[in-house]
Amino acid sequence: MKKQLCLAMAGVMALSLAACGGSSASSAATSTAEAASSTAESTAESTAAEGDVLDQAAAAAFAQDVTLTMWGAEEDQDLLREISDKFIEKYGNYGGKITINLGTQSESTAKDTVLTDPTAAADVYAFADDQLNELVKAGALQEVQLNADDVKSRNTPASVDAATVDGKIYAYPLTADNGYFMFYDKSFFTEDDVKSLDTMMEKAAAAGKKVSMDVANGWYLYSFYAGAGLNLSLADDGVNTVCNWNEAPGADVTQAVIDICKNPGFIALKDEEFTGKLKDGTLVAGVNGTWRANDAAEVWGDNYAACKLPTYTLNGEQVQMASFSGYKLIGVNPHSANVGAAMLLADFVTNEENEELRFQERAQGPSNINALAAASSPALTAVVAQSEYANLQRVGGNFWASAETLGSICVNGNPDGKDTQTLVDDAVAGITAPVTQ
Repeated sequence: MKKQLCLAMAGVMALSLAACGGSSASSAATSTAEAASSTAESTAESTAAEGDVLDQAAAAAFAQDVTLTMWGAEEDQDLLREISDKFIEKYGNYGGKITINLGTQSESTAKDTVLTDPTAAADVYAFADDQLNELVKAGALQEVQLNADDVKSRNTPASVDAATVDGKIYAYPLTADNGYFMFYDKSFFTEDDVKSLDTMMEKAAAAGKKVSMDVANGWYLYSFYAGAGLNLSLADDGVNTVCNWNEAPGADVTQAVIDICKNPGFIALKDEEFTGKLKDGTLVAGVNGTWRANDAAEVWGDNYAACKLPTYTLNGEQVQMASFSGYKLIGVNPHSANVGAAMLLADFVTNEENEELRFQERAQGPSNINALAAASSPALTAVVAQSEYANLQRVGGNFWASAETLGSICVNGNPDGKDTQTLVDDAVAGITAPVTQ
């Protein structure tokens, strides 16, 4: 088994180290890789007994000088430099010099930048999981061929699903905390109070305070309709959206959202407004994500708490609010001149040790199972609790504007007095309209 695995990895490295173009640099890379592959094949039996698959791959990848570029969020640059230096230290003794250049690129807009010209994009880049399908379709992601079984087994099943298309894994799970939940001041609410949005709004209104949520945003608005059992998903073509929000009880959900927005204990806030209302004392609770955890902790101190989303009232019954779950992933560019080395870097950035480091330095929830078990924070605990009611965000491009319009109408109390069935019919017509490509 070890011999077969070693031979397979040697083959992968020989192929992946060749650049997509025909430059002299790529020819040199190919020759070096072929030599490394030949050596690996002739000594596969003994080498497998001495080291693991990654060491086999590294021997081929770093037999010559290698330069890699890695893109990540602006806030992650210091962390990525620290991890890169550890990577160079680990793999810098195979004969070649390793250089890793960092670039700033938000995960939320990575797809747009990469697809502008995949051949000019970074060798390794971070992106949000909802961009996966388009990146794969455009040929901008290398299938994970190195250490794939380990990548799958060491990460949570949901994060692996988020990195998978048609049964193949195309990225390395990085974080498992890109969802939303309820922040609250535990000096104001009990653990029983936060189970019900009605109770929370009633108590907040009585004290002249507010509970917040960005209702005029499809990412959050989804919570009410999905909680009621309605469907929103990507069509089989991977481009358009399937949505049945205008079927029963969609119109009633719409009315329930309008009623919530009218409640004196509620305020619809955009994400960028959340921190300001926290600091001025307006909020005693709010739906948001881990990126606002430090703000909540700063304002509420020892009273800072977080939990899964509450229930809301729909036709006289309590319905659990759902959510989108989100993951950050690390991808390898198949146009890289050093795909094998890039896969090694992506694997390293997302290993247990470095996901623990990311949690310690950036408070981001690990996708790695062991790192996640070792991590502890109110926000992360809430993400895990909410995950039972969360779904991957997989929608077509026409969802966002139409959902925002519907949410805005709800926030403003349906100012034109339209029938709620008409409102949701109009929204679904826009959401499911064919995407122009």
